[in-house]
Amino acid sequence: MITENIIRFREKLASGQNAKGIGITLTDPAVTEALGGLADFFWIDLEHNPTNLETLMAHLIAARAAGTAAIVRIPSSDIAWVKRVLDSGAEGILLPQAKSVEEIAEFAKACRYPPMGNRGFGPRRPTNYGRSGGQSYLDHANENLFVAAQIETIDLVNQIDKVAQIKELTSLCLGPNDLSGTMGKLGQTSDPEVLDAIKKVATAARENGLFCGAGMGTDAEYANTLASLGVNWLQVGNDYDYMVKHVQQVLPTID
Repeated sequence: MITENIIRFREKLASGQNAKGIGITLTDPAVTEALGGLADFFWIDLEHNPTNLETLMAHLIAARAAGTAAIVRIPSSDIAWVKRVLDSGAEGILLPQAKSVEEIAEFAKACRYPPMGNRGFGPRRPTNYGRSGGQSYLDHANENLFVAAQIETIDLVNQIDKVAQIKELTSLCLGPNDLSGTMGKLGQTSDPEVLDAIKKVATAARENGLFCGAGMGTDAEYANTLASLGVNWLQVGNDYDYMVKHVQQVLPTID
């Protein structure tokens, strides 16, 4: 079943508070266990990392045990990824690199059971291995699964009102680096035009009853900038980044 972890995460956002998360890129689930409780959510990344589904499930188990919500970024909108990630027990799912409104709509429907969507039925972990099923499971999953699409092109920003009206979505999410690249300003994520595009997405999300997230590096100043524009869940850095940066800060201070 969808646990209290993701429900608490959603309730925090709905109350007007911001949620701060950590990206998970390393394969050892001990990483997730060790970081549990230090952030509001984990962003488990399958897009840019060699994480397989068995490793993903271990991270999900660790996150659940640590009492921390977990959102899984899949590599593509391929229905096989959607089904296998959700049936592995993901309580939040994020589509990156969407190319069209239609792609996002199809992805969102694939995450919801009929009549809300067209998700195929085959849960194992989500039903506690068959202990909790039936209509109550279906209703609970449809109501509480966190479904987000990452807006990473200026073309989609220009169609953001259509995207934000997709009723099966829970949240929009931003990829500032890739977005800046489609604007001819790769890496210039604080450029005024890029920030205006981000604000446009966050505003559309809010006006349509959706949350708005973003992924970024370990940059608290930039996270605060995005929060001021209306982004309310922020993945700030990842596991190896914090590890490397802390070593770089500590070891040079030792004689």
